Amino acid sequence: MSDASQLLAAEFELLRADIITAYEASGQQVTGNWADTVKVEVTPNGYSITAANYINGRAPGTPPPSEAIEAWIIKKGIAARLQNNMTVSSLAFLIARKIARYGWKPKQGSNTIIDTVVTPQRIQQILDKVGESYVTDFSSQIINYLKQAAL
Repeated sequence: MSDASQLLAAEFELLRADIITAYEASGQQVTGNWADTVKVEVTPNGYSITAANYINGRAPGTPPPSEAIEAWIIKKGIAARLQNNMTVSSLAFLIARKIARYGWKPKQGSNTIIDTVVTPQRIQQILDKVGESYVTDFSSQIINYLKQAAL
């Protein structure tokens, strides 16, 4: 692996760690499972970061797992305010059904976790670092090729 490739891999791992840190600091964390889905993957075109997309909302269709909603109800203190005629599981079922019917979107105007970390400035910084390393690697390869061709 070239120096540039190692540098790019390290930068993507830093992005991954910073995304997880921002998620944990955002107050959106309920079960903690989303952070486990953030992965750096090597693709034919380079590197990419993938994660479960439900942090950016959920389209109508299938309901989310009731267990996750129950955990959210308890963590947010809603369970303590329920009246005697509704259980946490009943409320979780109703919320899941509504999400299945209408979907869910984060509050309008709020930045996504990824948008707060992967900014144009951060991307430019990575390009500047990695670009220098790629130019150095490429220059070394050309010099070595010319030396071998001269023999």
